[in-house]
Amino acid sequence: MRRPLRTAALVVATLAALAGCAAQPAEPAASGDALSGAVEVYAAASLQRSFDEIARAFEAAHPGVTVSPVYDGSSTLATQIAEGAPADVFASADEKNMAKVVDQAPEPQVFAGNTLVIAVPTGNPGGVETLADLARVTTVLCAPEVPCGAASQTLLSNAGVAVTAASSEQNVTAVLTKVAAGEADAGLVYATDVVGRGDVEAIVPAGADAVINRYPIASLADAPNPRAAAAFVEFVFSDAGQRILADAGFRAP
Repeated sequence: MRRPLRTAALVVATLAALAGCAAQPAEPAASGDALSGAVEVYAAASLQRSFDEIARAFEAAHPGVTVSPVYDGSSTLATQIAEGAPADVFASADEKNMAKVVDQAPEPQVFAGNTLVIAVPTGNPGGVETLADLARVTTVLCAPEVPCGAASQTLLSNAGVAVTAASSEQNVTAVLTKVAAGEADAGLVYATDVVGRGDVEAIVPAGADAVINRYPIASLADAPNPRAAAAFVEFVFSDAGQRILADAGFRAP
């Protein structure tokens, strides 16, 4: 009688083990939900350095995904999106240009903030010290329709300074390039643009803290890769994404 009992016990144990094995594959099955494909991110030019790093970190976390960033002035990117550009994510340097694509980006969230500084070539050959000095030296500014241009006009107006720009650029990168090359004595750029650079110096002007650009981001309603787009936006708000932005000089949202 004992042998059959031992045999039955073995059978029960074997069946339990098999049942346990059968329950294990839940993890591999979930891997079928892994993100894949390309994510095209339209982002303001001032985000290039930090978003390049965020893109690399996101790709490392999701090996099946390739992030393809497109950088330019927010107004240019908003126009392209409104005309049907196949973007998955839009990150603007201000809320005004995000509002232009409200149909495509119905739920934007602010993820960072930025302020302006006066950028001058290393050595400050124009002797620039204040916003008032921009009226007497060769100064380049962003065009009024782009976020850095609108913020520049507000900052100058608040200070009662009128500046005739030597050129009006379509994005902040172009302003900084001209200053760094010595083609201008000064330019107004974002504080984040001068972090870690040795070819320009930054002067924080009076009133800069009163003019803050808020940066919104959204996955687009017609995104070609909606799951990956949503995941990228979520990553920007993650501790890792916010740390990268903070290291680049961006303010917390």
